[in-house]
This record gives sequence, C-alpha cells and structure tokens, in this order.
Amino acid sequence: MVRKLFIGLMALMSIGVLSLNQSSACTNFLITRGASVDKSTMITYAADSHTLYGELYHTPAADHPADAMLDIYEWDTGKFLGKIKQVPHTYNVVGNMNEFQLAIGETTYGGRKELGSQDGAIMDYGSLIYVTLQRAKTAREAIKVMTDLVEEYGYYSSGESFSIADPNEVWILEMIGKGEGEKGAVWVAVRVPDGYISGHANQARITTFPLNDKDNCVFSKDVISFAREKGWFDGKNKDFSFSDTYAPVDFGAARFCEARVWAGFNKVNSQMGQYEDYAIGKVKRDKNGYATNRMPLWIKPDKKLSVQDVMDMMRDHYEGTSIDMTTDLGAGPYKLPYRWRPMTWKVGDEKYCNERAISTQQTGFSFVSQSRADLPDAIGGILWFGVDDTYTTCYTPMYTSMTRIPESFAVGNGDMLNFTWESAFWVFNTVTNFTYLRYSDMIVDVQKVQKAIEDKHVAYTPAIDAAAKTLWDAGNKEMAIEFLTDYSVNTANRMTKDWKKLAEFLIVKYKDGNIMKEKDGVFEKNGYGLPASPNQPPAPEWWYKKIIEKDGEKLKMLE
Repeated sequence: MVRKLFIGLMALMSIGVLSLNQSSACTNFLITRGASVDKSTMITYAADSHTLYGELYHTPAADHPADAMLDIYEWDTGKFLGKIKQVPHTYNVVGNMNEFQLAIGETTYGGRKELGSQDGAIMDYGSLIYVTLQRAKTAREAIKVMTDLVEEYGYYSSGESFSIADPNEVWILEMIGKGEGEKGAVWVAVRVPDGYISGHANQARITTFPLNDKDNCVFSKDVISFAREKGWFDGKNKDFSFSDTYAPVDFGAARFCEARVWAGFNKVNSQMGQYEDYAIGKVKRDKNGYATNRMPLWIKPDKKLSVQDVMDMMRDHYEGTSIDMTTDLGAGPYKLPYRWRPMTWKVGDEKYCNERAISTQQTGFSFVSQSRADLPDAIGGILWFGVDDTYTTCYTPMYTSMTRIPESFAVGNGDMLNFTWESAFWVFNTVTNFTYLRYSDMIVDVQKVQKAIEDKHVAYTPAIDAAAKTLWDAGNKEMAIEFLTDYSVNTANRMTKDWKKLAEFLIVKYKDGNIMKEKDGVFEKNGYGLPASPNQPPAPEWWYKKIIEKDGEKLKMLE
C-alpha cells in the first residue's frame, strides 16, 4: 500500500516543540459509541498541506507468499526507507479505513528536537497507518501492530498522535521516537471512555495516565524510565505526564493547535468557555513547567452526536469566539475566514499571528469514519470522504468493502500541477477559490448545495444499508459488496458533476463583481431576452471608513 502514490503528501510541521511558522497540520476528533445517536464510533481527519492532492487510496485484499517483502516509502516525501516482512494475507483498505471497520487518523506534534530522527529506521507514521490497516481487525490489535513494527524496524518520524477506532472502541495512541543511537519509540495509548469524545490537533494531549489498567491504557515499558535516563523527569511515576515531558505546550501549540480541539469541543459542549484563555495561548505552568490550565483529554457532549454533527465539528473558523476569523480586519469587507501564509509576521519589534482554524484552505482531503457494530463489517463501515476545505466540501459515503474507487477520487486522475474537470479535488478547488472573492455572499449559495447533497446522502443511507443486508443475509455477499461499490462510485461521481454545475452557476452569478439576479437557480431576464440589470451592493460602511482613514483625502470628491 505504501507506494510512490503518496509522494507529495503533507509537508508537516518541523521537528521540535511546535514552531509558530508551521504551514500545515491536521485535526482529529474521536467519538465513542455512547456519544453517538446511532451507537457508531467515529473519527475525523483533515489532511492539511499546501502540496497535498486530494484522492482516495485503495488497496485490495491480497494473499502473499511466505518470503514476500514490502517496500516502505515515506508518506510525506516518497523516499524509500527499506523493506519489511509481508504477512500472508492483507485486508481491503479504502482510504483510512479497512474492511473490518477499523479506522486510523493522525496529527503530528513534533516534540523534542533530539528525538526527531533515528538513523536506519524504516517505519514512518504514514506507513504505520496504511500497513496496520492491512493487518489489523480491531483498535487493540492495531496498537500492537503499530508498536511492534516500530520496535522491530525503528521509527522514522517525529512525535505523532493517532486516532484509532473499531466498531466498539476508540483509542488515542501517542508516540515519539528515541532519537539517534536508539531504536523504536516510547508511547502510550488510552481508550476514550464510552459516552465521551476526544480530539487532537498537532499537540500531544495525553498527560498523566493509569499505570495499572490494561483494559483502558497500555504503554511502552520504558516510557517513563527513558525520560528519567534523559534527565527530563525525576518525580513519582504516577505524576509522569507524557505530553508535558515529550512535547511541552508553548504559545504556538496552544494557539495554533489546541485551539482547534477547543473549537470543535465548543460546538458540542456549552462549558468550554472556561478553557478559552488556554486556547488563545495564555498557558499557565507549575514549578515543573507543566501546563496547569489545559483542557481535559475528553469531554461529554451536551447531547449525543449524529454523523452530521461530527461533520459540523470539522467546519469551523472560531465563529462566535474572541478569535473569530470573520470579524477582524483581515477578513476584508466580505468576511473571508482565511489568511494566506505566512501565519506569523513582524512589524517593528512586535510579532503577530494569524489564526489556524479547523477549516483551512490547504486541506487535501478529510473524512468522518463511521463504524457500526450492529451491521456486518462489509456494510457497517462508511468513510464519509471529502476533498479540499472541510467548510465547503461534501462528505460522500464510501462503503469500505468497495472494490473500486470513483473516477472523481481516483489516484492519478490529475495532480497538484495538472487541472482536470474529472477530478473532484480540482472541481471543489474551483468553487472555493472563486468563493474567496466575495465570500459572505457566495458561501450562502455554496452551503445551500452542500446541505442538499449531504442531507440526501445521509437520508439514503438506511435504505442502502437495508438493501445490502438483504442481499448479505440471503447469502449473496459478493452481490452485496458490488451493490455498495456501485452506490459509492456513482454517488461520488454524481456529486462531482453537481459541484461542477455549482462552479458554473457561481461564475455566471458573480462575474465582474456583479450579482446577477436569479430565483431558485434560474437567472432573470429584462423582458426582452437580455439579462436583468445586476445588483451591485456596496461594501459595508466600516470598510469604507477604513479606506477613508488611509486614503480619504485622495479619494474625496471635489465640488
């Protein structure tokens, strides 16, 4: 699975405690059975990079000879790292989810600089995900596969948080390598309690953890002793904090990373206001340097969450908070909640920053995985997949037993330097990049189409499940899988065509700064066959006042 098709994916943040100049990052939320309306587990993932082409990977199930070896290429760069032993049988994998409804996501936190490289290591974080999805059936089995692989072959990446879910359990695994002269990694994994949700966004979040509760927490035997040997910890074992030791929180970690977790939590829990100071970078510390005002690792939502609620968690620009990206001057007259890079800058001796929100322009792909224990694995696993910015994508159901990928999501259908209307990635980018020009007006049209499509996808799901299960229960398992494959492929391709129509509609409606008159998608005429005169609404008054402050005398009309 880990082939050269991954070249160019996610140029993640530099190794070391978080840099203020990080240009890409990812966001994950984790939902347990008891926190969801339909008793499904869910994880989310936004793969954010300025060089990532959004496509849906697929590796069919396969059998391998006893002496087979697997080439490992670094997921970020395509660099060949080495070979590992292949297993006799590998499972069907669609994106970040396999045929047994096992889903894995990640965010990179970097951590201590001295642990950021390991000469001779073969397993990078991306390879860990996709190799494990081919080999594991459950979350617990995935943790063992991942940690065994890095112990045997070494860990090539810097600090990483992994979201791991099967139909019954949801876990967070945090890992960091041991640096040069060592092999493998130190790590800890904790199970999210049923009824709760968690999240991580490029900052390690596991602090203290239970040392004698193997049902809910597992860890490397040297996770504490290694820190003692390095002189990073000298307290009692029970007081050891993984995050505070291996990836201390600084301003950037809080403001650019933890703030995203806080924003997602804030959408579903009314008590998150108490952590706003921490989220905006006001980190308080004890005498050991440990952050004392951190958010909890998991929270209980005010109500149980639907898959659309979870999609909504992935759509946020800090609206309604003190760092709302639609309200500062950088948003311009049309409330654009995006800021072009660099994220930080200086004026004189002062340093300033833009926000890094969950929804960001450089997303390659994102997903909400849904694992449902009340259905056969072939039917229960859905990867709700979308390309480009989470705020304006359409999440499309990809059943994870499917045997082929939609042409619109297919690997090799276009790339970052070659545009094609056949690619969902480029169709969605066309819409979003045009929308940036007059955002507050155009986003209304975009969300209208987005809602209609996603509502239809969600509404159809029970009927598709039922039809597939009827075939499955009758012994027609291959037919059931083909039915789900056809549905997934046709749905994605149809959605891409609908989004292309949206692009065409927006270009006509908003050409040249005008707003053409239309009703229900039909453009109005003047009664003589020509277009009705367009609307040309002025910018908001506050924007004109800002212009006057700078250039009022030059622009003033003379009597």
